[in-house]
Amino acid sequence: MVRKRLQNWISEGRYTLPIVAVYAMVVCMLTGVFKQGQWLQFAALALSAYLMIQLNNSNALIRIYSRMVSCSFLVLITMTSFLMSSVEGALVQLCMIVFYMMFFHAYQDNSASGRLFYAFVAWGTASLSFVQILYFVPVLLVLLVTNIMAFSMRNLRAMLLGLMAPYWFMVGYEAFVGNFHYLRNHFAQLFVFAPLFDYSDLDPHRTLTFSFVALLALTGSIHFMRHSYQDKIRTRMFYEVFITMNACTIVFLLLQPQHYDYLIRLMIINTSVLIAHFFALTNTRITNISFIFITLSAVLMTGYNLWIS
Repeated sequence: MVRKRLQNWISEGRYTLPIVAVYAMVVCMLTGVFKQGQWLQFAALALSAYLMIQLNNSNALIRIYSRMVSCSFLVLITMTSFLMSSVEGALVQLCMIVFYMMFFHAYQDNSASGRLFYAFVAWGTASLSFVQILYFVPVLLVLLVTNIMAFSMRNLRAMLLGLMAPYWFMVGYEAFVGNFHYLRNHFAQLFVFAPLFDYSDLDPHRTLTFSFVALLALTGSIHFMRHSYQDKIRTRMFYEVFITMNACTIVFLLLQPQHYDYLIRLMIINTSVLIAHFFALTNTRITNISFIFITLSAVLMTGYNLWIS
């Protein structure tokens, strides 16, 4: 009989998610989300957590009963309390989760043009706030071919139409108000680059937060690659998407750190899935100690970021 350790009791517990949800609400209160009337940001956070649950359930990302995907997401996203006031960041975060849900539903379906259209509508909507997210589109196209295995000309057209759809509404709005400067300036930002590796604008708490999330991403990625043979092929393909997107996001952030506030949210979404797999599906003394250390570190990082902000 396999001995259950603390990490297993927590990762498989039915009360873990409600407790973490209360913890997240307390952090939001301390951040001032309610006091300052930031209800849109709080609603986006709550909806993001719910969609992370659905992302896990609909794709069986963890092969046992566990809510660690959404719990990890809530702990990590509330840890970045200095980002709570950003409506644009909350929108990008929400759109990326919606994208993953639709994107994965197109697995091995060459006629999944509807799902891919809605997936890239979400990606295009995110680009209205953070236009540089369009740099990821070639990577997503490769992943559509190699991991989702749903490439066809019909699906490619649906993908491009989805990306353009949010901008159709913007063109209509600009035609109505008679001002076409927004889109021109918006896309011009794609060609504006800061000096490479310029971290002068990153304060210590942003640097520490990135280092902590990157360490979790590395831990989760190595664990999955070592034990991926235990998962179904479909699950492996999805986790490779998370690992690839996380690697690209980290490289992007290291090269152009001025986009930190958006990119760290993308990192947290990908990392939440990877570290949840590690927490839920390991059962050794070392991993149990690691779980306790990571949990305490996340709480301390949250307190540190609250104090700074």
